[in-house]
Amino acid sequence: MARKPAPLVKIELVVLDVDGVLTDGRLYFSGRGEALKVFHVRDGHGIKLLMGSGVQVAAFSGRRSAAVTKRMRELKVRNLVQGCSDKVAALEELTQRLGIEPLACACIVDDTPDLPLMSAVGLAAAVADAHPLVLAAAHWVSAARGGHGAVREFTDAILRARAGRSSAALRAV
Repeated sequence: MARKPAPLVKIELVVLDVDGVLTDGRLYFSGRGEALKVFHVRDGHGIKLLMGSGVQVAAFSGRRSAAVTKRMRELKVRNLVQGCSDKVAALEELTQRLGIEPLACACIVDDTPDLPLMSAVGLAAAVADAHPLVLAAAHWVSAARGGHGAVREFTDAILRARAGRSSAALRAV
């Protein structure tokens, strides 16, 4: 990314990709269609903590999934867009509705369809096992792979910044 990232403390909205970020990217299908998705419980707790601190959270997915709907409802994430072919347009609509500038937003993604979204936000994050082009475009990269606590790492980094503490002081948050 050529642009300097927005400081973590200035982030007002975090947009989460689903497949490959909240999940490990694998899709499970039965003869009747998609059977299940696996979510990491610590990611969910990090999302709750982030929302509790006043940061808005949204999930954008190119796919549609009842499992995603159920998980986001359980976490009380009200901003869910599924079957989304244009995540930049979804971001623009959401930020306008919420009264948040796109440069006060962050996203965490894993694959090249999300490169335009990465360019549209103030801070672009990637999971450790993201596509190489996504890793190269990211301002921040998790140590964990998608679906294995990467979102929690990112939420913890934002929470530490909002608390005014260094990441070294709170490595075990």
